[in-house]
Amino acid sequence: MKIVTYTNKSNTELGIIVENNIYSLSSISNSMNEFLTMGESAMKKARLIEDKIKAGSYSDSGINLADSNLLAPVPNPPSCKDAYAFRQHVATARRNRGVDMIPEFDQFPIFYFTNHNAILGPSQDILCMPDHMQRLDFELEAAIVIGKKGRNIKASDADNYIAGYLIMNDMSARGLQMEEMKLNLGPAKGKDFCTIIGPYLVTPDELKNKKVETINGHTGNTYSLEMKCWVNGELVSQGNMRDMNWTFAEIIERCAYGADILPGDVIGSGTVGTGCFLELNGTNKLKDPEYTPVWLQDGDVIEMEIECLGRIKNKVVLENTSHSLFALKKNM
Repeated sequence: MKIVTYTNKSNTELGIIVENNIYSLSSISNSMNEFLTMGESAMKKARLIEDKIKAGSYSDSGINLADSNLLAPVPNPPSCKDAYAFRQHVATARRNRGVDMIPEFDQFPIFYFTNHNAILGPSQDILCMPDHMQRLDFELEAAIVIGKKGRNIKASDADNYIAGYLIMNDMSARGLQMEEMKLNLGPAKGKDFCTIIGPYLVTPDELKNKKVETINGHTGNTYSLEMKCWVNGELVSQGNMRDMNWTFAEIIERCAYGADILPGDVIGSGTVGTGCFLELNGTNKLKDPEYTPVWLQDGDVIEMEIECLGRIKNKVVLENTSHSLFALKKNM
């Protein structure tokens, strides 16, 4: 199933997509968090509705997807975490900075908490403060949504906790981020202003034909899904979800060690190789020392697509303010 959160006549509703139409799931719930908390019983009810729609025996005619306003599938997740699963991205970014690959990457999956109150949907504008515009960047990622509560989950069982998959754009203000990371803490203000997810929650059964062999020595499901990003219509990034060196199952195992994971929690994969300007600029600079780095600007449109997971499109909008954290720095 493809489950969405959308607005219908100013009301926020939950729905499923069947052949480019959205059908309401309001008879079950109008909240994704509540729907997921209800567990498998809610999923079974939604599948029954989907079966009736496909059989032509459902009374509701639905609304056309093109006429709808999709919100983030999980507008208010209990938490939002982001991992570091693609070795290509990490190794390339470190090479570009002139430092060796960190051996700990291959020892355990790592993640950080980002701002779960700054979630945007698949077509919302990205409101940026002036400081964000100093090396503003996108990050092309996949993400999962947790479907049931768990704690101390083994990787061998962790895929059973995944309600579905979606696209994530982990927007990044590199100027702020680089300053913070000098203090070995963060990212904080460099990442807390916007995380985009969508356009819908795709349940694992939809991806069964895309399942491929997992990297030797690792545990969990792996899917071959093409990932792409365009800025102002120009293709700037291309990768594949199968290149995750840590599976989502292994990331869940790490997240759930001594801590609860909850229905609605969002967990990102981390940036795919070539999936941000930070990496691309560094690579191009190595090839050509005269290369001028490219960063996102006010008015830029970012589009991301992951095979089977849909497409998101968001515009950068600079807020009308002069307020600046950089201006508040103490002179030493």
